[in-house]
Amino acid sequence: MRSEALLLYFTLLQIAGAGFPEDSEPISISHGNYTKQYPAFVGHKPGRNNTQRHKLDIQLIMIMNRTLYIAARDHIYTVDTDTANSDEIFFSKKMTWKSRQADVDTCRMKGKHKDECHNFIKVLLQQNDDTLFVCGTNAFNPSCRTYKMDTLEALGEEISGMARCPYDAKHANVALFADGKLYSATVTDFLAIDAVIYRSLGDSPTLRTVKHDSKWLKEPYFVQAVDYGDFIYFFFREIAMEYNTMGKVVFPRVARVCKNDRGGSPRVLEKQWTSFLKSRLNCSIPGDSHFYFNILQAVTDVIHINGRDVVMATFSTPYNSIPGSAVCAYDMAEVANTFTGRFKEQKSPDSTWTPFPEEKVPKPRPGNCAGTPSMERYKVSNEFPDDTLNFIKMHPLMDEAVPSIANRPWFLKTMVRYRLTRIVVDSEAGPNKNHTVVFLGSEKGIILKFLAKMNNGFLNDSLFLEELNVYNPDKCSIDGVEDKRIIGMQIDSKSHALWVAFTSCVVKVPLSRCERHGRCKKSCIASRDPYCGWVSEGACRQVVGNTK
Repeated sequence: MRSEALLLYFTLLQIAGAGFPEDSEPISISHGNYTKQYPAFVGHKPGRNNTQRHKLDIQLIMIMNRTLYIAARDHIYTVDTDTANSDEIFFSKKMTWKSRQADVDTCRMKGKHKDECHNFIKVLLQQNDDTLFVCGTNAFNPSCRTYKMDTLEALGEEISGMARCPYDAKHANVALFADGKLYSATVTDFLAIDAVIYRSLGDSPTLRTVKHDSKWLKEPYFVQAVDYGDFIYFFFREIAMEYNTMGKVVFPRVARVCKNDRGGSPRVLEKQWTSFLKSRLNCSIPGDSHFYFNILQAVTDVIHINGRDVVMATFSTPYNSIPGSAVCAYDMAEVANTFTGRFKEQKSPDSTWTPFPEEKVPKPRPGNCAGTPSMERYKVSNEFPDDTLNFIKMHPLMDEAVPSIANRPWFLKTMVRYRLTRIVVDSEAGPNKNHTVVFLGSEKGIILKFLAKMNNGFLNDSLFLEELNVYNPDKCSIDGVEDKRIIGMQIDSKSHALWVAFTSCVVKVPLSRCERHGRCKKSCIASRDPYCGWVSEGACRQVVGNTK
């Protein structure tokens, strides 16, 4: 561990000596003594004696229909985002879903600590206009339910959460609905051995990745799933089997499956994906020897910037090395193009991985969706010939990595003692909705705010607007224990707020601090903040549409 840290340190020194850019400095810094004024949710109901604090174990937050949903241990809370708050934010509704005693007893009998044998809400999705789909770990016996969005009233019976929700709250998972079907990525067993990308519900066959096949998935950590075009894309990191001779090397990945996939034939890939392909994501500093950021931490939804569909992602160095972070952007057209390239193969368990000869790839080409122009002879995937199905079963990995836009990170942070682990983007910032502002969250409660500048038609530069320390120990620590990891961020432009979730609280942070510039016009303009403007009353204010 120590040698790896030293290697990274000397590598960074070498890069710096070769003209590696230093960390940029923010135009403005807001320390905790300023941000402690921001209101926070700590689990209380209005009108009660609110001195008592409980461990919330918040798992995720989401804004739907002007309501903030907070998924925690044994509970979901709702907060009206339009309600004005002074010091504390109270919930308007609370749904309680605790594990049955029999499940708790079984959990304890299997050796788990009592604090682990709760129902941690890990899936919270809008299934349709008025229904929530919710899954929890349920004391290591995952379960799912549906609820009315407005009342949080339970609808129907519980269903199994297996392959839809992890058993352990510490395990990462992703889930989304597309065309009425649930796509999930998690583990399917108590020991977390069987990782899976899974489709269920809706009117299509249930499908999964091949079980216990390290070519498909090897100890993945799932980060994001997005619905784009004919595909669902999954972003994750995993142990790279193509580098298994070098020990446990972790690579960031993007995988995709066709939305109209109906599985293979009774002979090959029955009830399994016929379209699963994956590729490495390249986020590296170019040079004689590329320096790679391989620990994928967070990925945005697809955002439309300057005529292009893009995802932005945060990466870091390994946890056993010196902290360093990077943000890379990826054009979805380039992501799709990678899956039309060469496949990778390993001819024997001991041989190196090499590109598969293009002329030997069977036709129709593996990985394409049934019914598309190149596959028009095959209306459904279970009609694919066995050669195509056998090939994709053995060759899910692409040879080429997905390049980042401009072939370099959009932003680097290497000289601090924390990693950047969360990202959200406001692609319609400012009164004319023509600016892109990026918020990065860290494991130490620090938020970095950037104005993404356009040059030559796209993002390849940024302006570091603000650094904010938004963790409030007075409101967020439990029994003196501080957990400063930012576990979720949601932008709410209508209420001009960035909701920031920690495990024990949710802080409502204004998108800007225009008031800090007061009546100093020069300071206001120099802030370069698209949310701020100099108004006719002679003050720096938050600007909305039509403000002069």
